[in-house]
Amino acid sequence: MNNVFRILLMLAVAIQCNAQGTRSNSAYLQYIDRYAGLAVEQMKLHGIPASITLAQGLIESGAGQSELARKGNNHFGIKCHGWQGNTVYHDDDAAGECFRAYDNVRQSYEDHSMFLVRGSRYRNLFSLSTSDYRGWARGLKAAGYATNPSYAEILIRIIEQYCLYEYDRDKPQPQKPIVTEVEEFGVLVRNNTPYVVVRNGETLSSISRQTGVSVRKLAKYNEMPRDMTLIPGSPIYLEKKPKHASRVYKGKYHEVRAGESIHSIAQLYAMRVETLYKINRLPDYYGVKVGDKLRIR
Repeated sequence: MNNVFRILLMLAVAIQCNAQGTRSNSAYLQYIDRYAGLAVEQMKLHGIPASITLAQGLIESGAGQSELARKGNNHFGIKCHGWQGNTVYHDDDAAGECFRAYDNVRQSYEDHSMFLVRGSRYRNLFSLSTSDYRGWARGLKAAGYATNPSYAEILIRIIEQYCLYEYDRDKPQPQKPIVTEVEEFGVLVRNNTPYVVVRNGETLSSISRQTGVSVRKLAKYNEMPRDMTLIPGSPIYLEKKPKHASRVYKGKYHEVRAGESIHSIAQLYAMRVETLYKINRLPDYYGVKVGDKLRIR
C-alpha cells in the first residue's frame, strides 16, 4: 500500500465516518495507520479480510494497549493451546491463563492467520469473499473465537465506524485461500511451494527430522546458511521456490518496511533472492531501505 493511498484512505476515514455521526478514537486511528499494512499483507497471503484482522486486533489488544499486547506482543488474544513458543500469563475466563507471546507484532499477525487457516472449525470461512466482512464476523463468533455473545456485532460496528472495509479492496477476490494445509505434517503451500512455519527453538536440523528433507536441501531451497538462526513465525520452504511471486497478488511491487531484507521479502513471496536482484537491477551488495519499492514479478 503506497503512502499516497494510505493518506487518502485515512482522510476518507476521518471525513466519511465522522460525517456519519460516529466519533473516532485517536488510539484506534493510530493503531489502524500503524498496522493496516500488516493486515493487508496477511489478506494477500491467506485470504482473510484485512478489515476483520484489524477489527480483531483493535478489540483483542485494546488498540495495542492491553497487557497481553504490551508484554507479549499478542494482539489477538490467542491462548497457548499446545503452543511451543514463549508464553505470558493473564487473567481471562479464568485466573492465570496461558497466552502465546511473540518477539514482535508481525509474528502475532502471522500466527493469527495460521490459527484461522489451520483451525478446522474456521475452514468454512474461507469460502466467503474477502469483501463479506459481516459473514466473516458472524462466522468467527459461530466458530467460537470469542465468548462474548455480541462479538460479531462489535466487529461489524468497528469495521463500519472506521471504514475498515476500504482495506479489503486492496486485492482481487480469491476463490480459495492462498495458503492451504496438508494435515500430515502441518505443511502449508505458498506460490505452489510447500513450507512449514518455524516454531520457537527450531533449527534446520529439527525441521529436517520432522519433514524428511535434508538440511543441505533446506538451506539451498531457502537460500541460507545451514547454521542460520531461524526466526519463529518465518517460513521454511521444502522445495525450490519459483523465480517470481504468484500472480494472485494485485500489485507488482513490494514496499520495504522496517526490519525487512531482500531475503525476508523473497521468503515472504516464496520467490528467489536472485530474481529480486535481477528484475530490480540491483547489485548483489545492495541493502534495501525503508520505502524502497521492489518489483516481485
